[in-house]
Amino acid sequence: MGKGGGCVPSKKRQPPASTVAGAPSSSSAPRDAPEAEASASASGEAAGGRRRLRLYIVFYSMYGHVEALARRAAAGVAAVDGVEAVLRRVPETLPPGVLEKMQAPAKDPAVPVIAAAADLEEADGVLFGFPTRYGAMAAQMKAFFDSTGSLWEKQKLAGKPAGFFVSTGTQGGGQETTAWTAITQIVHHGMLFVPIGYTFGSGMFKMDEIRGGSPYGAGVFAGDGSRQPSETELALAEHQGKYMASIVKKLAQA
Repeated sequence: MGKGGGCVPSKKRQPPASTVAGAPSSSSAPRDAPEAEASASASGEAAGGRRRLRLYIVFYSMYGHVEALARRAAAGVAAVDGVEAVLRRVPETLPPGVLEKMQAPAKDPAVPVIAAAADLEEADGVLFGFPTRYGAMAAQMKAFFDSTGSLWEKQKLAGKPAGFFVSTGTQGGGQETTAWTAITQIVHHGMLFVPIGYTFGSGMFKMDEIRGGSPYGAGVFAGDGSRQPSETELALAEHQGKYMASIVKKLAQA
């Protein structure tokens, strides 16, 4: 039940950095996402009095790696005018005693637990983030999807765009399969899977550093837990947030 394909939970995790460095250099800058504009205001309405579109970022993070990607994706969403990010974590299923033995840090109360699966109805799009367990999503995220039966029955999420970002412990731990096997969840809901493809530009082709992520979505290599997301991995998550927000906005205007 580790962060990667069945690796042992880390005892070496360090607290994630509270601030992140700037954007990647121009030589590796991602291609601009369609419809992307400068920063959005903090109000609940877009310019002209229209309701701001909501992109939910729903995630599970045991050691903080997925949460770091989620926060950076939210920053990308904020770069698209008229779209706001709503960060939510899924409920924990492990008892406190087990989490203590696994040396999992306390969850940040600033990011609330999603009250109910029905909250997704008000989302205009959703990004789901989770660590891998043997090449598939962690049980906590699967439990959340299992709670969406009433939404599935009435197809309340049909037509909403959705995407994934992941964390694995090793390079062969499931950066692609973790997202790939999750597609079945949104297919049954009639949601529209939105991969990032190679829209990140030259950053997708760099081979001079270890980098998580794939055409399916952003990703991070957690290693034994001591490795924190690199700036490139965080920049890819930010790009995914911006790209998904632009797709949400484009569909809303169609």
